[in-house]
Amino acid sequence: MKIPGNLQAAMKQAQQMQQRLQEQIAQVRVEASAGGGMVSVTMDGQKNILAVKIDPEVAGDVEMLQDMVMAACNEANRKVEADIQQKTAGMLGGMGLPPGMF
Repeated sequence: MKIPGNLQAAMKQAQQMQQRLQEQIAQVRVEASAGGGMVSVTMDGQKNILAVKIDPEVAGDVEMLQDMVMAACNEANRKVEADIQQKTAGMLGGMGLPPGMF
């Protein structure tokens, strides 16, 4: 079965765009903090935690420390999602698709 030229070109363009998007996502780095900066987390585009910084002042209160680490991780996750969504929307906008399709 032969695919029409314009459809084949569109599929190739979509594959290239997907590859560029994956490359951009791999370069994403976000930092989020909790407790007024007492705990900070750095996360990459695949949502791997790259670094955790904890102010020694909060190390004694385990429950508060746990809450702050969890809050910082959740905020970093939200930032990664927002960044990926922005990159995806920008890339899909260049394809000339109707608004609201993605």
